[in-house]
Amino acid sequence: MLQASDIQYLVVHCSDTPDTDSIGAPEIHEMHLGFGWHGIGYHRVIKRNGLIEHARPDYWQGAHVLGHNEISLGVCLIGRSIFTDAQFQSLEQVLLAWRETYPSAVICGHRDFSYTDKSCPNFDVALWCQAHGIESFAHPLA
Repeated sequence: MLQASDIQYLVVHCSDTPDTDSIGAPEIHEMHLGFGWHGIGYHRVIKRNGLIEHARPDYWQGAHVLGHNEISLGVCLIGRSIFTDAQFQSLEQVLLAWRETYPSAVICGHRDFSYTDKSCPNFDVALWCQAHGIESFAHPLA
């Protein structure tokens, strides 16, 4: 079980599904079961209309950042590269709420971890945070 003191990273992802697909947490759950996982790997999913869906509880270790799941929480934007204003408003809401509980956690994108070649979430999370007045505490990630 994750404790608040364990959380070092708040990680932004995208579902890498077509920007026109209107899926949510149940569909991601089925997709992740198909990978052989124990269900959805994220803690929050933000649908195209901005609806925030709860997935794994925050105390349950995620399955979204290889080698860092025991020290991170993950939020997934549905889509690949064109996200809606409603999604970004909800992302800000999720990150600010998490920031209250995990004030020293680094906010980053999945692509910011050195082990991966993924481009997820297909935008620079630190720059986005900066533009929205959210401290990301950016530093090189393991």
